[in-house]
Amino acid sequence: MTFSLHGIGVSGGYAIGRAQLYSHARLEAPHYLLRPEHIEAEIARFTEAVENVHAELLGLQKHIPGGAPTELTAFIEVHALILSDSMLSQAPKKRIREEGCNAEWALAQQTEALIAQFESIEDDYLRERRHDVRQVADKVLKSLMGHPGNAPLKTVSEGESILIAHDLSPSDMVLFKRHKFAAFITDLGGATSHTAILARSLNLPSVMALHNARALIQEDDWLIVDGVAGVVIVDPDQAILDEYRLRRNQWLLEQKKLRRLKSSPSTTLDGIQIALNANIDLPSDVSQARNENAAGIGLFRSEFLFLNRDDLPSEEEQFEAYRAVAEGMAGRPVVIRTLDVGADKSVRWMNDTSVNPALGLRAIRLCIAEPQIFITQVRALYRASHYGQIKILLPMLASLTELDQALALIGAARGSLRVADIPFDQETPIGGMIEVPAAALAAEWFARKLDFLSLGTNDLIQYTLAIDRTDDAVAHLYDPLHPAVLSLIDLTLKVGQKMGKPVSVCGEMAGDPRLTRLLLGMGLTDFSMHPAHVLAVKQQVMRSHIGELAPQVKKLLRAGRPERIQELLEQINA
Repeated sequence: MTFSLHGIGVSGGYAIGRAQLYSHARLEAPHYLLRPEHIEAEIARFTEAVENVHAELLGLQKHIPGGAPTELTAFIEVHALILSDSMLSQAPKKRIREEGCNAEWALAQQTEALIAQFESIEDDYLRERRHDVRQVADKVLKSLMGHPGNAPLKTVSEGESILIAHDLSPSDMVLFKRHKFAAFITDLGGATSHTAILARSLNLPSVMALHNARALIQEDDWLIVDGVAGVVIVDPDQAILDEYRLRRNQWLLEQKKLRRLKSSPSTTLDGIQIALNANIDLPSDVSQARNENAAGIGLFRSEFLFLNRDDLPSEEEQFEAYRAVAEGMAGRPVVIRTLDVGADKSVRWMNDTSVNPALGLRAIRLCIAEPQIFITQVRALYRASHYGQIKILLPMLASLTELDQALALIGAARGSLRVADIPFDQETPIGGMIEVPAAALAAEWFARKLDFLSLGTNDLIQYTLAIDRTDDAVAHLYDPLHPAVLSLIDLTLKVGQKMGKPVSVCGEMAGDPRLTRLLLGMGLTDFSMHPAHVLAVKQQVMRSHIGELAPQVKKLLRAGRPERIQELLEQINA
Protein backbone atom coordinates (compact mmCIF):
# COMPACT_ATOMS: atom_id res chain seq x y z
CA MET A 1 0.00 0.00 0.00
CA THR A 2 1.35 3.39 -1.02
CA PHE A 3 1.71 6.04 1.69
CA SER A 4 3.89 9.08 2.26
CA LEU A 5 5.78 10.56 5.21
CA HIS A 6 6.55 14.25 5.56
CA GLY A 7 9.64 15.72 7.21
CA ILE A 8 12.36 18.30 6.56
CA GLY A 9 14.18 18.14 3.24
CA VAL A 10 17.74 18.92 4.33
CA SER A 11 19.47 18.10 1.04
CA GLY A 12 17.68 18.44 -2.26
CA GLY A 13 17.32 15.94 -5.07
CA TYR A 14 15.54 12.65 -5.68
CA ALA A 15 16.38 9.02 -5.00
CA ILE A 16 14.67 5.69 -5.65
CA GLY A 17 15.71 2.48 -3.96
CA ARG A 18 15.15 -0.28 -1.44
CA ALA A 19 14.96 0.44 2.29
CA GLN A 20 17.79 -0.74 4.47
CA LEU A 21 17.01 -0.37 8.17
CA TYR A 22 19.90 0.66 10.37
CA SER A 23 19.78 -0.86 13.84
CA HIS A 24 20.87 1.74 16.35
CA ALA A 25 18.57 0.89 19.20
CA ARG A 26 19.03 2.83 22.39
CA LEU A 27 19.57 1.01 25.64
CA GLU A 28 17.52 1.69 28.75
CA ALA A 29 19.72 2.66 31.70
CA PRO A 30 19.17 0.45 34.78
CA HIS A 31 18.82 2.09 38.18
CA TYR A 32 20.08 0.63 41.44
CA LEU A 33 21.77 1.86 44.62
CA LEU A 34 25.30 0.98 45.67
CA ARG A 35 26.87 0.23 49.01
CA PRO A 36 29.32 2.99 50.09
CA GLU A 37 32.30 0.66 49.70
CA HIS A 38 31.40 0.11 46.00
CA ILE A 39 31.24 3.80 45.01
CA GLU A 40 34.88 4.22 43.96
CA ALA A 41 34.80 1.03 41.88
CA GLU A 42 31.69 2.34 40.10
CA ILE A 43 33.43 5.64 39.34
CA ALA A 44 36.39 3.71 37.95
CA ARG A 45 34.01 1.71 35.74
CA PHE A 46 32.53 4.95 34.39
CA THR A 47 36.01 6.39 33.75
CA GLU A 48 36.98 3.26 31.84
CA ALA A 49 33.86 3.53 29.65
CA VAL A 50 34.67 7.15 28.79
CA GLU A 51 38.25 6.16 27.92
CA ASN A 52 36.97 3.33 25.71
CA VAL A 53 34.73 5.69 23.74
CA HIS A 54 37.57 8.20 23.44
CA ALA A 55 39.78 5.47 21.98
CA GLU A 56 36.97 4.51 19.59
CA LEU A 57 36.71 8.10 18.31
CA LEU A 58 40.48 8.31 17.83
CA GLY A 59 40.34 5.07 15.87
CA LEU A 60 37.58 6.44 13.66
CA GLN A 61 39.67 9.55 12.91
CA LYS A 62 42.52 7.35 11.73
CA HIS A 63 40.29 5.24 9.48
CA ILE A 64 38.19 7.84 7.69
CA PRO A 65 37.91 6.62 4.09
CA GLY A 66 39.70 8.47 1.33
CA GLY A 67 37.48 11.00 -0.39
CA ALA A 68 35.30 11.53 2.69
CA PRO A 69 34.20 15.16 3.18
CA THR A 70 36.45 17.20 5.46
CA GLU A 71 33.36 17.89 7.61
CA LEU A 72 33.47 14.29 8.80
CA THR A 73 36.76 14.79 10.63
CA ALA A 74 35.47 18.02 12.18
CA PHE A 75 32.27 16.35 13.42
CA ILE A 76 34.17 13.50 15.07
CA GLU A 77 36.40 16.11 16.72
CA VAL A 78 33.26 17.81 18.06
CA HIS A 79 32.12 14.49 19.56
CA ALA A 80 35.55 14.09 21.18
CA LEU A 81 35.20 17.59 22.67
CA ILE A 82 31.73 16.78 24.03
CA LEU A 83 33.07 13.58 25.55
CA SER A 84 35.91 15.44 27.29
CA ASP A 85 33.61 18.18 28.60
CA SER A 86 33.31 18.05 32.38
CA MET A 87 29.50 18.17 32.19
CA LEU A 88 29.56 14.72 30.58
CA SER A 89 32.83 13.16 31.72
CA GLN A 90 32.94 14.43 35.34
CA ALA A 91 29.42 15.42 36.46
CA PRO A 92 28.12 11.79 36.42
CA LYS A 93 30.90 10.89 38.90
CA LYS A 94 29.57 13.53 41.26
CA ARG A 95 26.07 12.04 40.90
CA ILE A 96 27.42 8.57 41.71
CA ARG A 97 29.04 9.89 44.90
CA GLU A 98 26.12 12.06 46.03
CA GLU A 99 23.25 9.74 45.09
CA GLY A 100 24.98 6.40 45.54
CA CYS A 101 23.57 5.25 42.18
CA ASN A 102 25.07 3.16 39.39
CA ALA A 103 27.06 4.75 36.55
CA GLU A 104 24.44 4.09 33.85
CA TRP A 105 21.75 5.93 35.79
CA ALA A 106 24.05 8.83 36.70
CA LEU A 107 25.01 9.22 33.03
CA ALA A 108 21.39 9.05 31.85
CA GLN A 109 20.24 11.69 34.35
CA GLN A 110 23.11 14.03 33.50
CA THR A 111 22.46 13.58 29.77
CA GLU A 112 18.79 14.54 30.13
CA ALA A 113 19.78 17.66 32.12
CA LEU A 114 22.25 18.69 29.40
CA ILE A 115 19.76 18.08 26.59
CA ALA A 116 17.15 20.18 28.38
CA GLN A 117 19.63 23.08 28.33
CA PHE A 118 20.23 22.68 24.61
CA GLU A 119 16.51 22.48 23.82
CA SER A 120 16.04 25.97 25.29
CA ILE A 121 18.51 27.46 22.81
CA GLU A 122 16.93 29.63 20.11
CA ASP A 123 19.72 29.36 17.54
CA ASP A 124 18.96 26.47 15.15
CA TYR A 125 22.55 25.28 14.73
CA LEU A 126 23.35 25.33 18.43
CA ARG A 127 20.06 23.71 19.47
CA GLU A 128 20.75 20.79 17.12
CA ARG A 129 23.92 20.01 19.09
CA ARG A 130 21.65 18.22 21.59
CA HIS A 131 21.66 15.30 19.16
CA ASP A 132 25.46 15.18 19.35
CA VAL A 133 25.30 15.12 23.16
CA ARG A 134 22.80 12.24 22.97
CA GLN A 135 24.95 10.31 20.50
CA VAL A 136 28.09 10.63 22.61
CA ALA A 137 26.25 9.70 25.82
CA ASP A 138 24.74 6.65 24.10
CA LYS A 139 28.22 5.45 23.16
CA VAL A 140 29.36 5.67 26.79
CA LEU A 141 26.17 3.93 27.95
CA LYS A 142 26.72 1.08 25.49
CA SER A 143 30.29 0.72 26.69
CA LEU A 144 29.08 0.55 30.30
CA MET A 145 26.53 -2.11 29.41
CA GLY A 146 28.86 -4.17 27.24
CA HIS A 147 27.27 -3.29 23.89
CA PRO A 148 29.91 -1.28 21.99
CA GLY A 149 29.45 -0.36 18.36
CA ASN A 150 26.45 -0.76 16.07
CA ALA A 151 24.96 -3.50 13.96
CA PRO A 152 26.83 -3.93 10.66
CA LEU A 153 25.26 -2.92 7.37
CA LYS A 154 24.76 -5.55 4.73
CA THR A 155 26.63 -5.24 1.45
CA VAL A 156 24.57 -3.60 -1.29
CA SER A 157 25.06 -2.63 -4.89
CA GLU A 158 25.86 0.99 -5.53
CA GLY A 159 22.85 3.30 -5.59
CA GLU A 160 20.31 0.57 -4.81
CA SER A 161 19.80 1.21 -1.10
CA ILE A 162 18.29 3.98 1.03
CA LEU A 163 19.40 4.05 4.64
CA ILE A 164 16.65 4.35 7.28
CA ALA A 165 17.74 5.24 10.80
CA HIS A 166 16.29 6.68 13.97
CA ASP A 167 19.36 8.92 14.13
CA LEU A 168 22.88 8.98 12.71
CA SER A 169 26.06 10.25 14.32
CA PRO A 170 29.24 11.43 12.56
CA SER A 171 30.94 8.20 13.57
CA ASP A 172 28.07 6.28 11.96
CA MET A 173 28.92 8.26 8.84
CA VAL A 174 32.36 6.66 8.64
CA LEU A 175 30.56 3.38 8.14
CA PHE A 176 28.00 5.07 5.91
CA LYS A 177 30.75 6.42 3.63
CA ARG A 178 32.00 2.89 2.93
CA HIS A 179 28.66 2.04 1.32
CA LYS A 180 27.13 3.67 -1.74
CA PHE A 181 23.65 4.68 -0.66
CA ALA A 182 21.30 6.62 -2.88
CA ALA A 183 19.90 8.63 0.06
CA PHE A 184 19.14 8.44 3.75
CA ILE A 185 16.26 9.39 6.02
CA THR A 186 16.04 9.69 9.81
CA ASP A 187 13.40 10.10 12.48
CA LEU A 188 15.40 12.76 14.32
CA GLY A 189 17.52 15.71 13.26
CA GLY A 190 16.89 18.97 11.51
CA ALA A 191 18.20 21.28 8.83
CA THR A 192 21.20 22.30 10.93
CA SER A 193 22.14 18.98 12.50
CA HIS A 194 25.56 17.52 11.77
CA THR A 195 23.94 14.73 9.78
CA ALA A 196 22.14 17.28 7.60
CA ILE A 197 25.32 19.29 7.07
CA LEU A 198 27.16 16.16 6.00
CA ALA A 199 24.26 15.17 3.70
CA ARG A 200 24.58 18.50 1.91
CA SER A 201 28.35 18.14 1.62
CA LEU A 202 27.84 14.67 0.08
CA ASN A 203 25.07 16.12 -2.12
CA LEU A 204 22.77 13.21 -1.26
CA PRO A 205 18.96 13.56 -1.17
CA SER A 206 17.86 13.29 2.44
CA VAL A 207 14.83 13.90 4.62
CA MET A 208 14.95 14.21 8.41
CA ALA A 209 12.56 14.71 11.34
CA LEU A 210 10.16 12.06 10.00
CA HIS A 211 9.47 10.86 13.58
CA ASN A 212 8.16 7.36 12.75
CA ALA A 213 9.95 6.31 9.55
CA ARG A 214 12.07 3.67 11.31
CA ALA A 215 8.91 2.04 12.72
CA LEU A 216 6.67 2.30 9.64
CA ILE A 217 9.11 1.31 6.89
CA GLN A 218 10.05 -2.35 6.47
CA GLU A 219 13.29 -3.83 5.15
CA ASP A 220 13.45 -3.85 1.33
CA ASP A 221 10.39 -1.61 0.88
CA TRP A 222 10.55 0.42 -2.33
CA LEU A 223 11.08 4.07 -1.45
CA ILE A 224 11.16 7.43 -3.17
CA VAL A 225 13.05 10.18 -1.32
CA ASP A 226 12.08 13.69 -2.40
CA GLY A 227 14.67 15.92 -0.75
CA VAL A 228 13.17 19.01 -2.37
CA ALA A 229 9.70 18.68 -0.85
CA GLY A 230 10.81 16.76 2.27
CA VAL A 231 8.63 13.74 1.39
CA VAL A 232 9.26 9.99 1.48
CA ILE A 233 6.90 7.80 -0.57
CA VAL A 234 6.66 4.16 0.53
CA ASP A 235 5.70 1.41 -1.94
CA PRO A 236 4.93 3.80 -4.84
CA ASP A 237 2.78 2.63 -7.75
CA GLN A 238 4.13 2.52 -11.31
CA ALA A 239 2.85 5.97 -12.31
CA ILE A 240 4.56 7.64 -9.33
CA LEU A 241 7.75 5.67 -10.00
CA ASP A 242 7.83 6.79 -13.63
CA GLU A 243 7.30 10.42 -12.64
CA TYR A 244 10.09 10.37 -10.08
CA ARG A 245 12.50 8.52 -12.35
CA LEU A 246 12.11 11.40 -14.77
CA ARG A 247 12.64 13.95 -11.96
CA ARG A 248 15.69 12.05 -10.69
CA ASN A 249 17.31 11.88 -14.12
CA GLN A 250 16.73 15.58 -14.67
CA TRP A 251 18.19 16.38 -11.25
CA LEU A 252 21.29 14.23 -11.86
CA LEU A 253 21.82 15.99 -15.18
CA GLU A 254 21.50 19.37 -13.45
CA GLN A 255 24.09 18.38 -10.84
CA LYS A 256 26.59 17.53 -13.55
CA LYS A 257 25.96 20.85 -15.25
CA LEU A 258 26.41 22.74 -11.97
CA ARG A 259 29.90 21.33 -11.39
CA ARG A 260 30.94 22.84 -14.72
CA LEU A 261 30.15 26.28 -13.32
CA LYS A 262 32.72 26.04 -10.52
CA SER A 263 35.38 28.04 -12.35
CA SER A 264 32.94 30.31 -14.20
CA PRO A 265 32.75 33.97 -13.14
CA SER A 266 29.66 34.89 -11.13
CA THR A 267 28.49 37.56 -13.55
CA THR A 268 25.01 38.49 -14.81
CA LEU A 269 24.09 38.68 -18.49
CA ASP A 270 24.45 42.47 -18.33
CA GLY A 271 27.97 42.21 -16.93
CA ILE A 272 27.43 42.85 -13.21
CA GLN A 273 29.78 40.94 -10.90
CA ILE A 274 27.98 39.18 -8.01
CA ALA A 275 29.87 38.04 -4.91
CA LEU A 276 28.84 34.56 -3.74
CA ASN A 277 30.27 33.98 -0.27
CA ALA A 278 30.02 31.09 2.19
CA ASN A 279 28.65 30.90 5.74
CA ILE A 280 30.76 28.77 8.11
CA ASP A 281 30.62 27.65 11.74
CA LEU A 282 34.06 26.07 12.20
CA PRO A 283 37.55 26.80 10.81
CA SER A 284 37.45 23.37 9.17
CA ASP A 285 34.52 24.56 7.02
CA VAL A 286 36.97 26.72 5.02
CA SER A 287 37.93 23.75 2.85
CA GLN A 288 34.37 23.30 1.59
CA ALA A 289 34.03 27.03 0.92
CA ARG A 290 37.17 26.95 -1.19
CA ASN A 291 36.09 23.73 -2.90
CA GLU A 292 32.94 25.50 -4.10
CA ASN A 293 35.07 28.49 -5.19
CA ALA A 294 33.25 30.90 -2.86
CA ALA A 295 34.31 34.53 -3.24
CA GLY A 296 34.99 34.68 0.49
CA ILE A 297 33.48 33.99 3.91
CA GLY A 298 30.40 36.16 4.29
CA LEU A 299 29.64 34.99 7.84
CA PHE A 300 31.85 33.14 10.31
CA ARG A 301 29.88 32.52 13.49
CA SER A 302 32.39 32.82 16.32
CA GLU A 303 30.09 31.28 18.96
CA PHE A 304 31.56 27.78 18.63
CA LEU A 305 34.66 28.89 20.58
CA PHE A 306 32.55 29.86 23.60
CA LEU A 307 30.28 26.82 23.91
CA ASN A 308 30.45 23.54 25.84
CA ARG A 309 32.98 24.85 28.33
CA ASP A 310 33.07 26.25 31.85
CA ASP A 311 35.54 29.01 31.05
CA LEU A 312 36.03 31.68 28.40
CA PRO A 313 38.41 31.13 25.46
CA SER A 314 41.62 33.09 25.83
CA GLU A 315 42.66 35.82 23.42
CA GLU A 316 45.38 33.52 22.09
CA GLU A 317 42.94 30.66 21.44
CA GLN A 318 40.59 32.97 19.56
CA PHE A 319 43.44 34.55 17.61
CA GLU A 320 44.64 31.15 16.38
CA ALA A 321 41.13 30.21 15.20
CA TYR A 322 40.54 33.50 13.37
CA ARG A 323 44.01 33.44 11.83
CA ALA A 324 43.43 29.89 10.56
CA VAL A 325 40.31 31.02 8.69
CA ALA A 326 41.99 34.17 7.32
CA GLU A 327 45.01 32.23 6.08
CA GLY A 328 42.84 29.42 4.78
CA MET A 329 40.95 31.82 2.52
CA ALA A 330 44.26 33.03 1.05
CA GLY A 331 43.46 36.72 0.68
CA ARG A 332 39.72 36.40 0.08
CA PRO A 333 37.53 38.45 2.45
CA VAL A 334 36.45 36.88 5.76
CA VAL A 335 33.56 38.42 7.71
CA ILE A 336 33.66 37.33 11.36
CA ARG A 337 30.63 38.01 13.54
CA THR A 338 31.41 38.91 17.12
CA LEU A 339 29.99 36.87 19.98
CA ASP A 340 26.26 36.20 19.59
CA VAL A 341 25.24 34.27 22.71
CA GLY A 342 22.89 34.93 25.57
CA ALA A 343 20.66 33.10 28.01
CA ASP A 344 19.06 31.30 25.06
CA LYS A 345 22.39 29.75 24.11
CA SER A 346 23.17 28.21 27.48
CA VAL A 347 26.76 29.27 27.96
CA ARG A 348 27.68 27.94 31.37
CA TRP A 349 29.98 30.82 32.31
CA MET A 350 27.13 33.32 32.05
CA ASN A 351 24.51 33.89 34.73
CA ASP A 352 21.28 35.16 33.24
CA THR A 353 17.70 34.74 34.36
CA SER A 354 15.93 36.31 31.39
CA VAL A 355 12.31 35.17 31.09
CA ASN A 356 12.40 35.82 27.32
CA PRO A 357 15.88 34.93 26.06
CA ALA A 358 15.17 35.89 22.42
CA LEU A 359 14.59 39.47 23.59
CA GLY A 360 17.04 39.48 26.47
CA LEU A 361 20.74 40.02 27.09
CA ARG A 362 22.33 38.61 23.95
CA ALA A 363 24.63 39.46 21.06
CA ILE A 364 25.89 43.06 21.12
CA ARG A 365 23.92 43.77 24.31
CA LEU A 366 25.88 41.10 26.15
CA CYS A 367 29.17 42.35 24.69
CA ILE A 368 28.48 45.88 25.97
CA ALA A 369 27.43 44.53 29.37
CA GLU A 370 30.63 42.42 29.54
CA PRO A 371 33.20 44.74 27.94
CA GLN A 372 36.26 42.66 28.86
CA ILE A 373 34.88 39.65 26.95
CA PHE A 374 34.21 41.87 23.93
CA ILE A 375 37.60 43.65 24.04
CA THR A 376 39.42 40.31 24.28
CA GLN A 377 37.60 39.05 21.19
CA VAL A 378 38.14 42.27 19.24
CA ARG A 379 41.87 42.22 20.06
CA ALA A 380 42.06 38.65 18.73
CA LEU A 381 40.19 39.67 15.58
CA TYR A 382 42.47 42.63 14.92
CA ARG A 383 45.58 40.54 15.50
CA ALA A 384 44.28 38.00 12.97
CA SER A 385 43.65 40.84 10.47
CA HIS A 386 47.42 40.98 9.97
CA TYR A 387 47.16 37.56 8.25
CA GLY A 388 44.22 38.08 5.90
CA GLN A 389 41.33 40.26 4.77
CA ILE A 390 39.20 40.20 7.92
CA LYS A 391 36.03 42.24 8.45
CA ILE A 392 34.30 42.55 11.84
CA LEU A 393 30.51 42.20 12.03
CA LEU A 394 28.44 43.35 15.03
CA PRO A 395 25.26 41.27 15.62
CA MET A 396 21.72 42.34 16.46
CA LEU A 397 22.14 46.11 16.49
CA ALA A 398 18.95 47.96 17.42
CA SER A 399 20.02 51.46 18.50
CA LEU A 400 22.74 53.99 17.74
CA THR A 401 23.59 54.09 21.45
CA GLU A 402 24.55 50.41 21.28
CA LEU A 403 26.64 51.06 18.19
CA ASP A 404 28.43 54.03 19.77
CA GLN A 405 29.25 51.98 22.86
CA ALA A 406 30.51 49.06 20.74
CA LEU A 407 32.68 51.36 18.60
CA ALA A 408 34.16 52.93 21.74
CA LEU A 409 35.16 49.48 23.01
CA ILE A 410 36.61 48.61 19.61
CA GLY A 411 38.64 51.81 19.76
CA ALA A 412 39.95 50.82 23.19
CA ALA A 413 40.99 47.41 21.85
CA ARG A 414 42.82 49.03 18.93
CA GLY A 415 44.54 51.44 21.28
CA SER A 416 45.80 48.64 23.52
CA LEU A 417 47.31 46.86 20.49
CA ARG A 418 49.09 50.03 19.39
CA VAL A 419 50.55 50.55 22.88
CA ALA A 420 51.81 46.95 22.84
CA ASP A 421 53.19 47.46 19.30
CA ILE A 422 51.23 44.44 18.00
CA PRO A 423 50.69 44.56 14.21
CA PHE A 424 47.13 44.68 12.82
CA ASP A 425 45.25 46.12 9.86
CA GLN A 426 44.34 49.69 10.84
CA GLU A 427 41.68 49.77 8.07
CA THR A 428 39.78 46.64 9.14
CA PRO A 429 36.14 47.29 8.10
CA ILE A 430 33.42 47.29 10.79
CA GLY A 431 29.90 46.25 9.79
CA GLY A 432 26.55 45.74 11.46
CA MET A 433 23.85 43.09 11.14
CA ILE A 434 20.33 44.19 10.24
CA GLU A 435 18.30 41.54 12.09
CA VAL A 436 15.50 43.47 13.77
CA PRO A 437 12.94 45.82 12.16
CA ALA A 438 14.27 48.79 14.17
CA ALA A 439 17.69 48.38 12.57
CA ALA A 440 16.23 48.16 9.06
CA LEU A 441 14.11 51.28 9.61
CA ALA A 442 17.17 53.13 10.95
CA ALA A 443 19.58 51.64 8.40
CA GLU A 444 20.68 55.04 7.08
CA TRP A 445 21.85 56.13 10.54
CA PHE A 446 23.80 52.91 10.99
CA ALA A 447 25.30 53.18 7.50
CA ARG A 448 26.77 56.60 8.36
CA LYS A 449 28.92 55.05 11.10
CA LEU A 450 29.67 51.63 9.61
CA ASP A 451 31.63 50.36 6.61
CA PHE A 452 29.06 47.75 5.52
CA LEU A 453 25.71 46.16 6.47
CA SER A 454 24.63 42.52 6.49
CA LEU A 455 20.99 41.44 6.41
CA GLY A 456 20.37 38.48 8.71
CA THR A 457 17.09 37.47 7.11
CA ASN A 458 16.36 34.51 9.42
CA ASP A 459 15.97 36.71 12.50
CA LEU A 460 14.61 39.65 10.52
CA ILE A 461 11.68 37.52 9.34
CA GLN A 462 11.15 36.07 12.80
CA TYR A 463 11.09 39.42 14.58
CA THR A 464 9.10 41.20 11.86
CA LEU A 465 6.33 38.59 11.84
CA ALA A 466 6.50 37.74 15.58
CA ILE A 467 6.88 34.06 14.70
CA ASP A 468 9.13 31.54 16.41
CA ARG A 469 10.40 29.60 13.41
CA THR A 470 11.26 26.64 15.66
CA ASP A 471 7.66 26.25 16.86
CA ASP A 472 5.85 23.69 14.69
CA ALA A 473 2.50 25.27 15.52
CA VAL A 474 3.36 28.54 13.75
CA ALA A 475 6.30 27.62 11.54
CA HIS A 476 4.04 27.64 8.46
CA LEU A 477 3.56 31.39 8.96
CA TYR A 478 7.30 32.03 8.60
CA ASP A 479 7.31 33.70 5.19
CA PRO A 480 10.33 35.36 3.50
CA LEU A 481 7.95 36.76 0.86
CA HIS A 482 5.74 38.62 3.33
CA PRO A 483 5.34 42.21 2.01
CA ALA A 484 6.67 43.67 5.27
CA VAL A 485 9.81 41.55 5.11
CA LEU A 486 10.45 42.44 1.47
CA SER A 487 9.92 46.13 2.26
CA LEU A 488 12.55 46.06 5.02
CA ILE A 489 15.06 44.28 2.78
CA ASP A 490 14.36 46.71 -0.06
CA LEU A 491 14.75 49.69 2.27
CA THR A 492 18.12 48.45 3.55
CA LEU A 493 19.44 47.79 0.05
CA LYS A 494 18.39 51.25 -1.09
CA VAL A 495 20.14 52.82 1.91
CA GLY A 496 23.33 50.98 0.94
CA GLN A 497 23.09 52.26 -2.63
CA LYS A 498 22.39 55.82 -1.47
CA MET A 499 25.22 55.87 1.09
CA GLY A 500 27.71 53.94 -1.02
CA LYS A 501 27.97 51.18 1.61
CA PRO A 502 28.01 47.46 0.68
CA VAL A 503 25.01 45.41 1.83
CA SER A 504 24.98 41.61 1.90
CA VAL A 505 22.35 38.99 2.75
CA CYS A 506 23.65 36.12 4.91
CA GLY A 507 20.38 34.37 5.90
CA GLU A 508 18.70 31.36 4.29
CA MET A 509 17.18 33.59 1.60
CA ALA A 510 20.64 34.09 0.09
CA GLY A 511 21.07 30.35 -0.54
CA ASP A 512 17.61 29.72 -2.02
CA PRO A 513 17.88 29.66 -5.84
CA ARG A 514 14.14 30.41 -6.10
CA LEU A 515 14.80 33.83 -4.54
CA THR A 516 18.08 34.67 -6.29
CA ARG A 517 16.58 36.58 -9.20
CA LEU A 518 14.22 38.44 -6.86
CA LEU A 519 17.16 39.61 -4.72
CA LEU A 520 19.18 40.53 -7.80
CA GLY A 521 16.29 42.64 -9.07
CA MET A 522 16.19 44.38 -5.67
CA GLY A 523 19.82 45.39 -6.16
CA LEU A 524 21.66 42.77 -4.08
CA THR A 525 25.18 42.02 -5.35
CA ASP A 526 26.62 40.26 -2.27
CA PHE A 527 25.20 36.89 -1.19
CA SER A 528 26.42 34.59 1.63
CA MET A 529 25.14 31.04 2.07
CA HIS A 530 25.98 27.45 2.95
CA PRO A 531 28.85 26.40 0.64
CA ALA A 532 26.74 23.60 -0.88
CA HIS A 533 24.33 26.20 -2.35
CA VAL A 534 26.91 28.37 -4.11
CA LEU A 535 26.78 26.70 -7.53
CA ALA A 536 22.97 26.53 -7.67
CA VAL A 537 22.78 30.26 -6.90
CA LYS A 538 25.57 30.98 -9.40
CA GLN A 539 23.53 29.27 -12.11
CA GLN A 540 20.67 31.69 -11.44
CA VAL A 541 23.04 34.66 -11.45
CA MET A 542 24.50 33.70 -14.83
CA ARG A 543 21.08 33.49 -16.48
CA SER A 544 19.85 36.82 -15.06
CA HIS A 545 19.78 40.29 -16.61
CA ILE A 546 19.42 42.77 -13.75
CA GLY A 547 18.28 45.56 -16.05
CA GLU A 548 15.33 43.41 -17.13
CA LEU A 549 14.61 42.02 -13.65
CA ALA A 550 14.43 45.37 -11.83
CA PRO A 551 11.05 46.51 -13.30
CA GLN A 552 9.50 43.08 -12.64
CA VAL A 553 10.72 43.13 -9.04
CA LYS A 554 9.34 46.63 -8.47
CA LYS A 555 5.97 45.32 -9.57
CA LEU A 556 6.24 42.40 -7.14
CA LEU A 557 7.13 44.70 -4.24
CA ARG A 558 3.89 46.62 -4.83
CA ALA A 559 1.74 43.47 -5.10
CA GLY A 560 0.79 43.08 -1.42
CA ARG A 561 -1.28 39.91 -1.62
CA PRO A 562 0.58 36.59 -1.10
CA GLU A 563 -0.97 34.83 -4.11
CA ARG A 564 -0.07 37.74 -6.40
CA ILE A 565 3.51 37.80 -5.06
CA GLN A 566 3.85 34.08 -5.80
CA GLU A 567 2.46 34.57 -9.30
CA LEU A 568 4.92 37.38 -10.04
CA LEU A 569 7.82 35.40 -8.56
CA GLU A 570 7.06 32.55 -10.96
CA GLN A 571 7.17 35.03 -13.83
CA ILE A 572 10.51 36.39 -12.63
CA ASN A 573 11.95 32.85 -12.45
CA ALA A 574 10.54 31.78 -15.82
